[in-house]
Amino acid sequence: MSQKSILVSGGAGYIGSHVVKQLGEAGERVIVLDNLSTGFADAVLSGKFIQGDTGDRQLVSQILRDYQVDSVMHFAAHTIVPESVENPLKYYGNNTCCSRNLLECCQQAGVEHFIFSSTAAVYGIPDDGVASEESQLQPINPYGMSKLMTEQMLRDLSFATPLRHVVLRYFNVAGCDPANRIGQSTKKATLLIKVACEAAVGKRDQVYVFGTDYPTADGTGVRDYIHVEDLATAHIQALDYLRNGGDSTTMNCGYGHGYSVREVLQMVEKVNGAPLNIVEKPRRAGDPPSLIADSEKIKTLLGWKPRYDDLEVIVRTALNWEKKLLLRQGS
Repeated sequence: MSQKSILVSGGAGYIGSHVVKQLGEAGERVIVLDNLSTGFADAVLSGKFIQGDTGDRQLVSQILRDYQVDSVMHFAAHTIVPESVENPLKYYGNNTCCSRNLLECCQQAGVEHFIFSSTAAVYGIPDDGVASEESQLQPINPYGMSKLMTEQMLRDLSFATPLRHVVLRYFNVAGCDPANRIGQSTKKATLLIKVACEAAVGKRDQVYVFGTDYPTADGTGVRDYIHVEDLATAHIQALDYLRNGGDSTTMNCGYGHGYSVREVLQMVEKVNGAPLNIVEKPRRAGDPPSLIADSEKIKTLLGWKPRYDDLEVIVRTALNWEKKLLLRQGS
């Protein structure tokens, strides 16, 4: 176990909080920095929580120094794709400029390891619907571009300094802590499983299906859904990889297969035991027919073995969390 600290930016958010939980279970010394713009302080189950901005160089430098941080996991970001199209500078400001400030602080403090939360949105629309780490990078929205810019800054910094990094490109993250302690509480969520589970518990009147004429088995879009617990484990293993001398690298985080929108909605109906009010709409611009991860690299390099690669498990944990939120709001 490292005697130094791990700084987790955005550690009060959906994915970050699951990683913080696993770091705590592993006995790590964790410092969480989050401005709570979308995160929740009660989701931080381990370590020390500090409220503040990742772009605040004075605060970040003090944290890195005071807590002897040698590793950083960077989750803090805006993540809503349609909003990034409507307000691109918000995304470049937070996702790119604040990341640049964080990297500068890390360089000055001599941070050794950096794990970056990136996205499959850097691939845009792959021709065959499958993205490997070597696929062409052609983001089609400011969200994907803002993440790709940070990837490039990180590569350049690692080339010029001793800092080593792992970039993890997430596919469609879903599900919640199987013990139902933390989950996805994001307001105005746009991710399908979250939205469908909100509809299942009555928070939404209907679920929209955007596009039913794609060249897929049932005409709806196909995505690679990864359970948040398996994604969190990938971060723990990526840190171990760097601590053991691993070179800087980029890896996809997905299961390597997908489910259609109809299959996901049918599973929500099955788990909930009731039908959803489903409304079919035309395609949205920029939605690929299929987006699946080639995930061989992470399995080979980290020995990553998913434990929750089951759509019913993913949906059940997400639905359980929605029911808990509903009870909490009603109390």
